[in-house]
Order: sequence, then structure tokens, then C-alpha cells
Amino acid sequence: MSIAEGGIPSPNIWHHPGTYEVENRAVDPDGLIEPAMRAVRDWAGANVLDLGCGTGFHLPRFAATARKVVGVEPHGELVAAARLRTKDLPNVDVRQGTAQQMPVPDASVEVMHARWAYFFGPGCEPGLIEVDRVMRRGGTAFVIDNDAGRSTFGKWFAEAYPMIKAPEIERFWTARGWQRTQLDMGWRFERREDLEAVIRIEFKPADAERIIASHQGVEVDYAINLWSKTY
Repeated sequence: MSIAEGGIPSPNIWHHPGTYEVENRAVDPDGLIEPAMRAVRDWAGANVLDLGCGTGFHLPRFAATARKVVGVEPHGELVAAARLRTKDLPNVDVRQGTAQQMPVPDASVEVMHARWAYFFGPGCEPGLIEVDRVMRRGGTAFVIDNDAGRSTFGKWFAEAYPMIKAPEIERFWTARGWQRTQLDMGWRFERREDLEAVIRIEFKPADAERIIASHQGVEVDYAINLWSKTY
């Protein structure tokens, strides 16, 4: 298993890619995220960078209208999976690399997308320097992350990770000129066992079992922040 130098482990997808695929299919069942992104900056005809692309779940969606899509991922096995997924898409290129050393030229990206990948607030400054380097004037960078201040999932997240404080995250991004769009999306699974499996890869065992015992059904209300910055 090859990992790009400087790659920061992502315990959910790195160790459980199959379960993470189930999670990706359950996220945002009503399709709120992509229209919110397009309202800020559409990627039709654009050069897109999907940073931390994992197995490439989102690459075909961007490729449908983008001019070119580059996926960057530090984990070698996930890079291979993303390349396999997009092998018939001539405008997609998957490269192994990190947020701190993006394998793309200066001023070459018109839309950058990072979804639950690296950019979690304080500590991601080296990656933000790289974003500044690769973004083209007039382009827009998007970061999608949890909003720990709202929703059922936000409550779970805040209780399980008390060191991550929503007001501090907000101050971090707004101080750097990023704009916040608050979205109330959700998880919607086909089977209860899928929801439970995903909870177990997102939380430590004791927290996961507590959450599973406290929540019924196959749906979870889930608030996120869509952060954006236009260059």
C-alpha cells in the first residue's frame, strides 16, 4: 500500500472503502449540495480539481460537464480504484498526491472541491497555501465539512469530538475570506444495517454503539457547511 508523503490518514475510507461507498450513496439524498455549489460557481466547461477524491465517487459527476477533471488522492489503493472507476472518461485524470503538495500547475484550476478531506480548520494552512497557488483568477474553491452546531448528526459529532468547536471553525474560515452556505441535507439508507455500519466507521466504538442505540430508522438529519472562496 503506497501513501504519498505527507498524506494524512482518513480512517473511514482508507480502512473501509466499501462501507464508505455505502455512505456516499446515502449522503444528500435530495441533492442539495451540488445546486448550492453551482449557485456560487458552475463547473460546466471548467478545469476541476477534486482534492481527496478517494475512490472517485464524485469524479463522473464533475466530468459530465467539466472540460477537465483532476482527482488527487494520497492513498495508492484508492487512486487505483478511482482510475478504474473513470477509465472510460477521457477528461478525467487521477493523480497520487496531497493537499500540501498538489500535483497540478500554478493557476490551472477553476473549481476546487474538497469534501470531508483535509480542510477541517486550524492545521490546514499548508494546503490553503497550495490552493492559493493552483487557483486561477476568477475560479472558486469549495470545502464541505460538518456543522457541529446543528442537526442530529452535528450533535453526535460535537459529543464525540469535543475538541472540534464549531465557533472556532467558523472564525478560521471567515478570517481567511471564505463564505459559508449552511445546508441541511441528510443520510438516507436503504437498510438499517448500512446505517449502523457507517456509524461504526465514523465514530469510536463506544460512541458508535451509544449513537446506534439512541437513534431509530434509516434516516438522519445532517447539517453541513459549504465554504467557498472566489479568487
